Amino acid sequence: MRLWLRMARKNSRPVRVLKSLKGRRLYIGLSIAIFVAAGTWLLSGLIGCGGSIVLGPSPAVPESTVPPIAGSPIQHIVIIMQENRSFDNLFNGFPGADTVQGGMSGSELVPLSAVSLGDSRDLSHSHKRWMEDYDHGNMDGFAESGSNLPYSFVPEKDVEEYWALAHQYVLGDRMFQSNTGPSFVAHQYMIAGQSGNVAENPTGSVWGCDAAPGTTAALMGPNGAELPGVYPCFDYVTTADLLDEKGVTWRYYAPGSGDNYYVLSAYQAVRHIRFGKDWEQNVISPSRRVLVDIQHGELAQVTWIVPDFAHSDHPGSGSEGPAWIASIVNAIGNSPYWNSTAIFISWDDWGGWYDHVAPPKVDAMGPGFRVPLLIVSPYTKHGYVTHRNHEAAGFIKFIEYNFDLGTLGARDKGADAFSDCFDYTQKPPNFTPVPTKLTAEQIIREEDSGPPDDD
Repeated sequence: MRLWLRMARKNSRPVRVLKSLKGRRLYIGLSIAIFVAAGTWLLSGLIGCGGSIVLGPSPAVPESTVPPIAGSPIQHIVIIMQENRSFDNLFNGFPGADTVQGGMSGSELVPLSAVSLGDSRDLSHSHKRWMEDYDHGNMDGFAESGSNLPYSFVPEKDVEEYWALAHQYVLGDRMFQSNTGPSFVAHQYMIAGQSGNVAENPTGSVWGCDAAPGTTAALMGPNGAELPGVYPCFDYVTTADLLDEKGVTWRYYAPGSGDNYYVLSAYQAVRHIRFGKDWEQNVISPSRRVLVDIQHGELAQVTWIVPDFAHSDHPGSGSEGPAWIASIVNAIGNSPYWNSTAIFISWDDWGGWYDHVAPPKVDAMGPGFRVPLLIVSPYTKHGYVTHRNHEAAGFIKFIEYNFDLGTLGARDKGADAFSDCFDYTQKPPNFTPVPTKLTAEQIIREEDSGPPDDD
């Protein structure tokens, strides 16, 4: 049986079929793991109960002997980027954190109202909208078309998994998104510490180097104004390039669904990654496959994970985002990886929701508004709320420092590396699973719901 399983893993390969339909490149994400047993080839993509699909693992992670820096026990770094929530919206009233019960809308004080995580009403969160919300640092322009919906918070009962993690590990109440705009730009800062000066999402439904001809993404101009856009495919150096050069293994898990989807992957917008060998080996979809890979002992040294729509915190997605996060944390916590892993969980942008803290100014691109930050590791300080300024480019800084990679020289260069959040001298405690509504096995068997966001 063990030999059979080893052969199955060795022969597992994802298949991506690239099509062109009406000028739009589409992906069909299939995962076929070929099992050999008694001379018979079996498919691991078996149809389960209710038509769900049981995924096979990704290609095996290459062997790596690259250690962390001296004194660091962190051999695996996992970055999970959730969707569209401000700190005041998601952790309102958390003990020891800086939140408020009301916010200014012009000259009027508006009490924050409870709105469920599953509420479907979406809010604008473009760069232009950010400028209005920010209002020259007054933080009083969030009302949208006369509606006070942005002045809302999610009740604790809807996000119990997040609050449980915050109570046990690290919560950051001065985590700022790196940019002043939406998801496409935020995800570029997560991997490159820059966005090629792009301020907005690309036009059209396909982003990055697979976008249709004529697709553009607006550039940042003087005083926050927008300039005519560029095609959203770049060739700047990214964290993946530093990792490849050093021999540190990495994976980026992105959503995908059916015959018609685009991969919400930051690396899709980086030409030499999208059309190079890294794309097939290291960019994996659907994103829930990470749970299978953890079970099979195939966690890379550096991992980025983006949820599909149903497991995001994007308005209208439902309410499974906290359970999805908890399932990944539990999978790692119950595995041999626990004693060597740091998990960073954040939200890519504020989603249009009110936040009362004016962000610091580093350069013309940001940072933007506060978003939540959770850090989960046996080496974090326990029950700690960090009030130090952090941003998404700090994930890059942490990776660079931990594996002695040097620097990209972009926003990462001046970012904080979360040094106040860890204590490497403490004895790692045993992992305590997070109570959650969904198990990893249930999520693995769900059908992918596609990308979480196009705004």
